[in-house]
Amino acid sequence: MNLRHLEFFKELARTQHVSKAAENLGISQPSLSYAIKKLETELGVPLFEPDGRNIKLTALGRQYLVYINAGLESLEQGNAIIHQLNNPDEGHVSLGFTYTMGQRLVPELLKHFSEQPANAKISFDLDQNATGHLLQDLLADKYDVVLASHAAKVNDQETANLFEFTPIVQQEIKLALPLDHPLLQQDRIYLKDLTPYDFIMFSQKSGLRPLIDRIFQQANIQPQVKYELVEDHTIIGLVQYGMGIALVPNLPQLDQSQVALCHIADNHLPHQLYLITRKNHFLTPSVQRFEQFVRQYCQQTYTDQQRLL
Repeated sequence: MNLRHLEFFKELARTQHVSKAAENLGISQPSLSYAIKKLETELGVPLFEPDGRNIKLTALGRQYLVYINAGLESLEQGNAIIHQLNNPDEGHVSLGFTYTMGQRLVPELLKHFSEQPANAKISFDLDQNATGHLLQDLLADKYDVVLASHAAKVNDQETANLFEFTPIVQQEIKLALPLDHPLLQQDRIYLKDLTPYDFIMFSQKSGLRPLIDRIFQQANIQPQVKYELVEDHTIIGLVQYGMGIALVPNLPQLDQSQVALCHIADNHLPHQLYLITRKNHFLTPSVQRFEQFVRQYCQQTYTDQQRLL
């Protein structure tokens, strides 16, 4: 069924006059008559009938017009939304990010991006999850951009074949301790000092777990794992109540009157964070603008200044 023929039908139904409708559409009367006849043949019913020197809709034609009006209106709305989304000044960005980035980096990026006058009308959907889930959803087109850790595989597929990982900022890994912990009496804390204590660990589903494992392997430590969890604040909650200690990314907004975050003197492995997009995948101009902003902002604010998050 030809979309143009439906538009012809709508105009002829409005004017109920072949010559007027053809003139308004900018086509010849025979072309209009042919289009309507072809439409009636496809449907197997007459849509118009003679009415003196003019024509009028049949009962079936009136019923059909209701759906054609609704369908064409929906199509026009869809076209308008697509044009809006493709407008670099009025588009939309679906952003997924890991829990720790909601503490500082994402609010910081959104604030500075939206403060630029050209970006004021760009809207965002925000969502948080663990790296593995974020990458699954990015693959399923739920997000335009993801800010997360690196993962080697998603759904048993090599991520190198699926995604572009752009390093944007590094985050210090710190030791979370309850306020009455004996390690707080030391001037400096080393990885070897951690061996006697139970650990609250990030689970295998977390993008942080491979880094935490490398930190322990580098120091020849086999941690005593008591619990494994995905979300940082739950880990911090267990630490606060003396259920164990934990290696966690720096959480700048954490209330350290409840839990102490300590520098580890001999840990030189930071947590690398990435801007992640799908390979060979169309990005709207507004998404491209946000992606470029994140790269430039993190380069100038963190990398060039040798600052950790």
